[in-house]
Amino acid sequence: MPNAERTITINRPIAEVFTFVADGRNAKHWRSGVLDVDLVSGQGLGARYSQGVKGPGGRRIPADYEITQFQPNERIAFRAIAGPVRPEGSFTFEGIGTGTVLTFELHAELSGWKRLLMGGAVQSTMNAEMGALDRLKDLLEG
Repeated sequence: MPNAERTITINRPIAEVFTFVADGRNAKHWRSGVLDVDLVSGQGLGARYSQGVKGPGGRRIPADYEITQFQPNERIAFRAIAGPVRPEGSFTFEGIGTGTVLTFELHAELSGWKRLLMGGAVQSTMNAEMGALDRLKDLLEG
């Protein structure tokens, strides 16, 4: 089962980091694999986003998702509702002084032929998502 987790400290108040990450439309500013993203419905818990990510050859792959947990300044969890792989993930926020400790987790259940054919690529994509936290940090601290 592909999975990834990373924790990073961002030198910005927890409310600012949470608000920025909670608006999924901001993903295109820090996640290089996101081609497009837009809010489809809702706000907070139950919000749904339409998202396109880079696939093989730069081809757009649908990766729409919905928010499954929403605790202001604490946690956001989500699950993919479109695309060939349907990962779940979360962002956990912890205030530390004037900064924020942010933990990002992703996991996907792959079985049968998907695990054999796509497992490595899915893990590579998840690892790249973890690396995107550096861009988020630079963006919010800049």
